[in-house]
Amino acid sequence: MKTIMITGASSGIGAAVARRFARDGARLVLAARRGDRLRELSRELGVETHVVALDVREKAAVASAVDALPWELDVLVNSAGLAAGLSPAQTASLDDWDAMMDTNVRGLVWLTRAVLPGMVARDRGHIVNIGSVAGTYPYPGGNVYGATKAFVAQLSLNLRADLLGTRVRVTNIEPGMVETEFSLVRFGGDAARAKQVYAGTQPMSGDDVAEAVWWATSVPAHVNVNRIELMPVTQAFSPFAVKRG
Repeated sequence: MKTIMITGASSGIGAAVARRFARDGARLVLAARRGDRLRELSRELGVETHVVALDVREKAAVASAVDALPWELDVLVNSAGLAAGLSPAQTASLDDWDAMMDTNVRGLVWLTRAVLPGMVARDRGHIVNIGSVAGTYPYPGGNVYGATKAFVAQLSLNLRADLLGTRVRVTNIEPGMVETEFSLVRFGGDAARAKQVYAGTQPMSGDDVAEAVWWATSVPAHVNVNRIELMPVTQAFSPFAVKRG
């Protein structure tokens, strides 16, 4: 039986990943800030779970949560993350930038560093990072959000370099447009503006991304899936922007 720890498990991709692994009877560690949602999800899943009300931006809390885990981890899914704001860099909120760097970079790094020694000692394990196509393709207003996801992509590759000689695997999952609470959070709870992001299109769901996570962790142990980039068919790469006149 595999033990899977999932951050950001209270909603969106994280919750979908929990449901996908629960279908296989995995043992789950569910971590997020909203403990009430985690407990509700735990009751729904019908598998053995350990619930951790955790803000990954708190370094000491991350270390304590890992030290208190009741089981050895087979997989860590770093799904906690957010985008905040869509303003150009020259007018963007520094508080928004801090929130993204604290969650998408520092929280992910602290948690990964906390679980890696045990995985290396056992010579097995898998780190799955939820990145984004924004780490590869720029768009207006994506500034620091895209930069944090580029960090996740490069960290994932560098972890593989450091872990060579072990059987610990690392995968970066890079989704495009996914309809979750992502845009609602980005726009500070403005539901109408968030809904407009997905108007007239068919975005992916959290379940679509969860299936990619599940597949990457289910291939034979001698295979490492380095990265998976996925988009809905209604999304593609933007043309070069040119200012004329």
